[in-house]
Amino acid sequence: MRMLTVLRRWPRRGRVPWGGLRRLSPISRDWGFDRGQPIDRYYIERFLAAQASAIQGHVLEIDTDTYTRAFGGDRVKQAHVLRLSPGPGATIVADLSDGTGIPSDAFDCVIATQTLQLIFDVHRALKTLHRILRPGGVALLTVPGLSKMTSDPAGRWQYQWGFTSASLRRSLREVFGDSEVEVESRGNVLAAVAFLHGVAAEELSTEELEYRDPEYEVLLVARARKPEGPT
Repeated sequence: MRMLTVLRRWPRRGRVPWGGLRRLSPISRDWGFDRGQPIDRYYIERFLAAQASAIQGHVLEIDTDTYTRAFGGDRVKQAHVLRLSPGPGATIVADLSDGTGIPSDAFDCVIATQTLQLIFDVHRALKTLHRILRPGGVALLTVPGLSKMTSDPAGRWQYQWGFTSASLRRSLREVFGDSEVEVESRGNVLAAVAFLHGVAAEELSTEELEYRDPEYEVLLVARARKPEGPT
């Protein structure tokens, strides 16, 4: 029994081969952009590619229309961009948690990647998402799970919340209904360590990136559909 315990503890305590990871500063503080594609962006783009059929009609994306164009293609009739302040490409300037100035029942799809963690009043923001979607419309959302903290140097935004699949699922179901919400996690311990260090997705194999361990939620992805009938 003692020998079995020792084998399970391999590598032996104090003999972990840390290599280049035994350091107090990350390999990249730019999420890995300076090395290739950040690991969270790999997961985000794989999710949106799998949900591409929902990206159609009138599509609203937060901050930019990059993903609308990349994954919606000819299915998109009109691309809209929501920004908190005026900027390049913005078609609507508004606060998602307030919702003032964003029309109701207007969009077939809303893409909000890495956004909800920056909003203090998450519940109001989700209610806005529900309101502005057309009946049958879909919100495609991603939020960080395990991640370093970050903020805008100008002080316009900073992380407010950390999410788990359980908290995101519960929050969405309170607004969209139990049957209209799908939430999944992406990642594993290797992907988590690599992402925190700023190692790029290209530096891991597809098998290493795609292996899912629900105890290590690097990224959370969600699809929420507005019911077509009365809610």
